[in-house]
Formats: sequence, C-alpha cells, structure tokens
Amino acid sequence: MSMEAGIGVMGTKLGMMTYFEPEGKVVPVTVVGFKEGNIVTQVKTEATDGYNAVQVGYRRVRDRKLTKPELGHIQKAGIIPMRHLQEFRLQSVEGFEPTQRLVLEDLFKEGDLVDVSGTTIGKGFQGGIKRHHFKRGPMSHGSKSHRALGSIGAGTTPGHVYKGKKMPGRMGGTKRKIRKLKIVKIDTDLGVVMIKGAVPWKARKSSTHNTC
Repeated sequence: MSMEAGIGVMGTKLGMMTYFEPEGKVVPVTVVGFKEGNIVTQVKTEATDGYNAVQVGYRRVRDRKLTKPELGHIQKAGIIPMRHLQEFRLQSVEGFEPTQRLVLEDLFKEGDLVDVSGTTIGKGFQGGIKRHHFKRGPMSHGSKSHRALGSIGAGTTPGHVYKGKKMPGRMGGTKRKIRKLKIVKIDTDLGVVMIKGAVPWKARKSSTHNTC
C-alpha cells in the first residue's frame, strides 16, 4: 500500500462554478461541501495492526442503514453511525485519537495543493470511439466502417486477441485520483471549499463522496 501525504477529509461534490480572483482572473472551481462527520473512528499502529493508519468516518446515517458488524465497529469507538469509512495510511499517527473531529481549516489553507479521489461518472456500455477516442471511418456512401472498431488482431499468428486490447465495454464508474489541485477558497460560514478544476463524480445529493 502507498503512503498518503497526510490525513484527509471526505466531502460531497455540490457542483461547479466560476470564481473571480482578486486580480480579476476567472477560474473554474468545484464546490465541495461537508456534512456531519470526518471523525476519527480508529487508529492503527504497527504494534496492533502491523502498520500505521487512521480511519475516518463521514456522513451521519440512521442505525438501520448499517449492518450489525458496521454498527458494532462504530459503537466500539463511541461515535455516531457513519455511512463511509476511509483509511489513510501514514508514516506516523501521533496526535490522532478516536472520536477526534477533523477540522478542514486546521488541515488545509487557501493555496494548498491537494489530491482528490472519487468515483467517475458511469457512462454504461460504450464503443471504442467514445471509450478510447478512436478515429471513425469514412461517413460517405459505401463505407462499412463508420464507427466500427476495426481489426482486433491477426488470424493465424497469434490466433487470439491479446489481453488488454482496447475494445468496447463498460465506461466510467471507476475510482480516480487527481493530484495537485489548488484550493482557491475556503468558506467557513457555508462550510464549503472551492477547488480549482474538475474532480471525479457528478454533483448531486447522494451518498457518494470525494476524498481530499
């Protein structure tokens, strides 16, 4: 497993907007809001688990929304029921303890560069042109390969399709991480943070979350 640069927080993507910097420059930003949560649920150490990590819970839900093992794990920590649990593997876990609430303003400042991970929008089953940006064939009369995939390999040699061949299939719905995005604005009154550029997932009120 890879080490994280530091502890992170979870949020909900609210949408995108245009932000005007003090010098008048127009910047596209993604607005990320924060619901109740971002509480440390478990601290793992090399002595107890073989590695150092901090588990964080996000988004309060009703007890019946969780399974009994999940509910038991949460109750053992002595915190409210949480929908999402995310583990951050760190070099050192000093300063973290269960039930500790992570405050965004203490972890990040305006101008910081952060890594944002989330689930991309599911596109369903798509062809090679949309999924892998293949070029299409002639659209004139008589052409039989307008948007067809084309050859997928030779016949006798090798006699089969190589693994990893780019072909039509299900597109999106995978976890992606975008690195070094700039925090443009932190609004403590509204409880939102504006991040320059686009981040994975679509803006809607759902259980899906992004991790900064």
